Amino acid sequence: MMPRLLSAAALLAFATPLAAQAVSEPPVSIQIDKAASAADSAEIYASRIAALDDAGPVLNAVIAYDPAPRSAAEEINANSMLAGRTVLIKDNIETREWPTTAGSLALVDNRTERDAPLVANLRAAGGLVLGKTNLSEWANIRSNGSTSGWSAVGGLTRNPHAIDRNACGSSSGSGAAVAAQFAWAAIGTETNGSITCPASINGIVGFKPSVGLVSRTHVVPISSTQDTAGPMTRTVADAALLLSAIAGEDAADTATINVPRRADYFSGLGDFSLDGVRIGVMRKQTGNRADLNTVFDQALADMEAAGAVLVDIEFDVNEQMYGDSFTVLMFELREEMGKYLASLPGDDLPRNLAELIVFNNFNAAKEMRWFGQDLFELAESTTDQAAYEKARVNAVRIAGAETLDALFAEHDVRFLVAPTRGPTWTSDLVNGDNFNGSIGFGSPAAIAGYPHLTVPMGAIEQLPVGLSFFGAKWEDFEVLQLGAAYEAVRTAEIPQPNFKRWEPPVAAED
Repeated sequence: MMPRLLSAAALLAFATPLAAQAVSEPPVSIQIDKAASAADSAEIYASRIAALDDAGPVLNAVIAYDPAPRSAAEEINANSMLAGRTVLIKDNIETREWPTTAGSLALVDNRTERDAPLVANLRAAGGLVLGKTNLSEWANIRSNGSTSGWSAVGGLTRNPHAIDRNACGSSSGSGAAVAAQFAWAAIGTETNGSITCPASINGIVGFKPSVGLVSRTHVVPISSTQDTAGPMTRTVADAALLLSAIAGEDAADTATINVPRRADYFSGLGDFSLDGVRIGVMRKQTGNRADLNTVFDQALADMEAAGAVLVDIEFDVNEQMYGDSFTVLMFELREEMGKYLASLPGDDLPRNLAELIVFNNFNAAKEMRWFGQDLFELAESTTDQAAYEKARVNAVRIAGAETLDALFAEHDVRFLVAPTRGPTWTSDLVNGDNFNGSIGFGSPAAIAGYPHLTVPMGAIEQLPVGLSFFGAKWEDFEVLQLGAAYEAVRTAEIPQPNFKRWEPPVAAED
């Protein structure tokens, strides 16, 4: 493939919003009447995108959408599982209406005109695909110096709780869009934290399923070992309903074959009591912030008051897991990306990782103004098959059998909990991300392919923080049940977006 320089006209044509007309700014929060039709609801969501993403604070959460979704909504069976509920799709997942760009200018013409199987399942269940969400370009695997939520196609996603602050990544647009009420729900993808971090940072529910529940076919890949798609919603019940719609076996994705998948993750969700449930508390993974520990302790107290038995755990992660996992990601990135790009229809597209690297070099002014492609370059040179296979076995064993499974057994607990992340940080394209890495315990679940749910647990200075729940592989339903049970007894106030820059809240008088 010859390197392709994109003209200014072509970029402008792609970036022009589908609904650029001036609209009046809607209220910061809405409550859609349960009796409202799917068509009415879809129009309300589309109008919010026009007012708050295309205009107003310009969140940059949505790359493309249908500004007039009424006719599509009216065609959906009102008795279907989702009954026309609107869903936004992360733009590394193929949909038939729009290009799938992964946020990169290299894929602005990637019009496959096909649905990923998870999207086909969504439509079959009565979901309305409203549009595509912004993301950290290439799901944040291009460079160690990146700023989460930025892509050359979509710009920088802004957090609706504080528009000068980060939405985390890589499913930044999906997280911000759900928090901003641009749709009933969104789909994100995760390799290591890319659903749960933006969900926590944006004050919503995010669920990373066990790897294999949801197909990865026609999803721009990083790792066949760790990648999965999952729901991002405002409640645990909605996440369970959306998971029911998108999960399914796919002959093209061997990880999905013959797994213990439920047909329905929604029914019976509330048939669960915290009374007597033993939950391990990951004390060393709560970070060094006193304010976050105060919020976490309140969440623990809520569960304990409902009868949960909390067991403090002091545990140091085997650091070899991280190094081996990184080797896996670099090797699989080159392999899997090459397979995906080679399979694409259309002309003048990159066909392997090496061609992507060349493209970025030729379009450096637009693609690499703020950070480079050091991880792409490292992945291109990571070719030792034997070293990869050894690293994969080690990483999965340490994360699964020697960490999560061992903790469940040694402490006789059914689940583990920890804060997901700290509050969001100020976005800084010049210097990149600045988050507190001492907080959270998501990596073992990501590397081993186990379920991980985050649920809002409160706020620090009006900035949301989430509570993570972990269970054994394939115990996705049980983890969702636990999250719903916590949600029902939670006493903390959950902040609502205000679409303004962050300002210190007025201190309460003594």
